[in-house]
Amino acid sequence: MFQQIIRQRKDEWLQSPSSTVADTIQYIRQKGFLREPQIEAIETYLFLKIAGENKPLWQLITEGFFNKNEDLANLRITETERELLRKNPAARALYEMRADFPELGKLLLERGENIDFEALIKNIFNGVEYTDYLFSLPMGAGKTFLMAAFIYLDLYFAQNDPENPAFAHNFIVLAPSGLKSSIVPSLKTIEQFDPTWVLPEPSASQLKRMLKFEILDQPKTAAKSNRAKNPNAQKVAAFQPFEDLMGTVLVVNAEKVILDKVELGKDPIHFEKTDDEKEKYANELRHLIGKIPNLSIFIDEVHHAATDDIKLRQVVNGWNRNGTVTSVLGFSGTPYLPTAQKVEVIDGVSIKQTQIPFVVYYFPLLKAVETFLKKPLVKVEKGANVQPLDIIRTGVTAFYERFGTTIYRDGTTAKLAIYCSSIEKLEESIFPFLVSELQIDPDDILKYHQGNKAHKIGKENQSEFLNLDTTASRKKIVLLVQIGKEGWDCRSLTGVVLSQKGDCPTNMVLQTACRCLRQIHYPDGIATPEKTALICLNEDNEKSLDKQLKEEQHITLADLGNAKSKNTDPEMRPRFDRSAHLNVPKIEFFQLKIHFDEHNLESEPHTAEKLAHLQKTEHRAVQIEDRELQNGANKTRRFRDHESGERAQFDYWLLQIVKESFGGIELGDLRAHGPFLKTIFEKITFPENGQRHFNERFPLAAIHSTIRKAFRLRREVRTREEIIRREVELLIVQNLKPVAVSDFLVPNIAEIQNITTADGLKLSVADILKTKNDALETARQMLIAQGLGDLANNMTVPPPTFWEQKKDRTFHFLPYRFDSRLEKTFLENALQDADFQQLDLEIYFNGEDNLSEFSIDCYRKLGENRWRRIGKYFPDFLMIQRSPSHFGEGRGGVRAGEIHKILVIETKGEGFARNFEEKKLFVETEFLKNNNDKFGYRRFDFLYLQDDDPKILQNLNSKIKSFFQ
Repeated sequence: MFQQIIRQRKDEWLQSPSSTVADTIQYIRQKGFLREPQIEAIETYLFLKIAGENKPLWQLITEGFFNKNEDLANLRITETERELLRKNPAARALYEMRADFPELGKLLLERGENIDFEALIKNIFNGVEYTDYLFSLPMGAGKTFLMAAFIYLDLYFAQNDPENPAFAHNFIVLAPSGLKSSIVPSLKTIEQFDPTWVLPEPSASQLKRMLKFEILDQPKTAAKSNRAKNPNAQKVAAFQPFEDLMGTVLVVNAEKVILDKVELGKDPIHFEKTDDEKEKYANELRHLIGKIPNLSIFIDEVHHAATDDIKLRQVVNGWNRNGTVTSVLGFSGTPYLPTAQKVEVIDGVSIKQTQIPFVVYYFPLLKAVETFLKKPLVKVEKGANVQPLDIIRTGVTAFYERFGTTIYRDGTTAKLAIYCSSIEKLEESIFPFLVSELQIDPDDILKYHQGNKAHKIGKENQSEFLNLDTTASRKKIVLLVQIGKEGWDCRSLTGVVLSQKGDCPTNMVLQTACRCLRQIHYPDGIATPEKTALICLNEDNEKSLDKQLKEEQHITLADLGNAKSKNTDPEMRPRFDRSAHLNVPKIEFFQLKIHFDEHNLESEPHTAEKLAHLQKTEHRAVQIEDRELQNGANKTRRFRDHESGERAQFDYWLLQIVKESFGGIELGDLRAHGPFLKTIFEKITFPENGQRHFNERFPLAAIHSTIRKAFRLRREVRTREEIIRREVELLIVQNLKPVAVSDFLVPNIAEIQNITTADGLKLSVADILKTKNDALETARQMLIAQGLGDLANNMTVPPPTFWEQKKDRTFHFLPYRFDSRLEKTFLENALQDADFQQLDLEIYFNGEDNLSEFSIDCYRKLGENRWRRIGKYFPDFLMIQRSPSHFGEGRGGVRAGEIHKILVIETKGEGFARNFEEKKLFVETEFLKNNNDKFGYRRFDFLYLQDDDPKILQNLNSKIKSFFQ
């Protein structure tokens, strides 16, 4: 509904000077791992986050954020109407969207002065106050990886600007209750996402290490259990204190946070509770999650959240009231409402909306089939006498004829899913029919359902189901009951059979039938060319599928079947190893290695002394309020030494400390020091209306931590330094796989062919050029003799290109894939430097971390003998100088032809410089000192170049002169 105008403004912003993400988007496109709809969704997301300041859609529309800049004078409306649109950006916004609300356009102008436009826009968005964006991508388009991309991008920007409320620090992924068996496992793949697909190093690795994933999939707490027995709440509580929490990703089924409230009296604490306490005891997990700050909430298959029985919206509203919610992001392939929703405009006049209003990006199913999904081949068996087994026969026969021997290039076997209406139907009818009537090998068949008294199912069946999409599985037919209708990610699934009404819920025929359309991939991530998939239906399911396609995708079944594939898979370029031709030596260097050892500082915990010290320590934060009674009057100051928190009870407080210790402390341990703890309890609480309350001026989490520490031995982590010698290859040959074509591949395909030909013939490009010119001259003379002088004179051999001329000073593999124009330009300039050529230097690209073994482990020094690891560093380039043959043994004891000196070079865009500062400091100090000391001469040096520095070339030349000469 609004996504078209959002797209227009987004595209304008990306092209404008105010856009700050052009380099990020360019990097993502160059990496080539994400599909176009995923990249477009990321563009939209960053546009709304940065340009739109993460405001709710209703607010952006009301403020006129998306309004066009067209001249109102050109509109065929009255001056009064023109004035209304000029003064009221909300009215103008709705008027510009009159194509979506045709009945509204005229009404806006005729009765605009009587319409509360802000209230109307809020009503269109169901009165939701918080930021809620919905990304609609069809099944198989990569919604899960898109979630992961959003997580990494949010954390990247949050690290750069921690106080910016637009970017989340923590995340929770909610899956609707009914889909827990299929969606929650697929969401675990978020953890497998490679952040280098969206962010360059070293930022990607830093964020990868920061992330803490927690799958909250333990069985829910029984009604009579106490708080300490909730395993999912325990997992969340382990992250306390929440104040500085960053990088936590929780994945939870919706029912884990939508539990009925516990009845009063069924919990171990018997006193009247406030509303907050009722909420806390009703669902402790929900309560804890609501305390996590800067939280972004992802709701998968968000169209389910509209139903009354799930009530996700109510829970999110509650969390939002705590002020902890940054944004809510929904993901769905079906962005349409089940029934049209009416929104009253004025005096009983309503507009209807059929699409979920929060959609900010929409990529339709038909377009996905045309570009990357499998193309469906739909077979429908019609007729009064057609039986379900007849349809199964048709589907199985067609599958074995077309796909029976198909092994995809990733090693997986093509599979057909037959959905069954009941376990009895599967076990007593369909399975025997396949084996006896159709003579299918039972080893080809997997039966998977929940089992019942008559028909048990083994654990090995579940294992087989989870491993269907691996090379280990050779199953070809999968029989399912109430499983795999939605969220089942099996790319090798090639066909679906729905033989009768009831094989799946009527409202889920579209999702179930399209399970087999997912794109299949090669092992290296390259998508296959066009593939087809088989969908075999009975007449009832055909009608349901056609109806749902019309309602949810605005297409027909015929449109889907007739989709013309438009293969958008990237053109791939092969790569070649030249390290042997160039005789590239191994890189020898010394690496600082830090060992972390834990030591006890005491033989006894001395609990009583530590608690006594805590008892005397003042932890309270005193709040001072200034108040001015009237202008010119003196201010009065009131000291607030307490602030009412939750109701407190000593025994319960002890239980809470025990729980937070996760088995480290028993209740008896605390009771043994009861008097000390009672004094502390009375200090951090105060009486109010006959009950004690926690004083929120005290840092309760820190006090609990101090109490827990009092029962444990004091320890410290000591570090040991070791400098180890390493010898590594500059190229990991086995990882040299085809690469997607981009503007930053160097050299081009013709140059690669010429270079590899010259290598094979062991000739220089100049020698090959001379051979070609000699052959050309012979041909020219023959043409002249035949009277074709004009043709002969137009025949030329092109001279060697720049990259061909420099091939033996670089390119240990072909082609290089750069991440930025800066890297490409730098290499070109370096190869042209006069001193570089005179000194006979070489330069090799090291920026693809999966292709090189040369990396530096970096640490930050915290103090005397104290270090913290900050990650691996893969330099962009290594410029090397070999020891020439006429030096005999070689310079510095290095044999002739081996490396004498190495200049480590890093090129950085201005936007990525900040995250590199710590690694830069380590290389410039510890790494250079350790290596040059060990080798006994200045073997290594470091050069840092930033794209906003106008003296890049001068700095490069100065370093070459000072280091290599």
